[in-house]
Amino acid sequence: MPEITIKYFAALREQAGCSEERRQTAVASAAELYRELQAEYGLSLDIQHLKVAINNQYCPLTQPLQNGDTVVFIPPVAGG
Repeated sequence: MPEITIKYFAALREQAGCSEERRQTAVASAAELYRELQAEYGLSLDIQHLKVAINNQYCPLTQPLQNGDTVVFIPPVAGG
């Protein structure tokens, strides 16, 4: 089973209770991974409002995951 690293920022970090984790998962895409995390941690952000970066490159949520990938879900941010 592939092992990936997930990094959490902002509201997602608060909801997951950590800033980073390594996880073995059988999901095929970043979208499936986010749904898995939603079920486990109760993440409240809608997937349609997130961006995803895999190995430091923005990509579509449908991007397939590979063993050793680092995935970052980027929530919307507000600033002033």
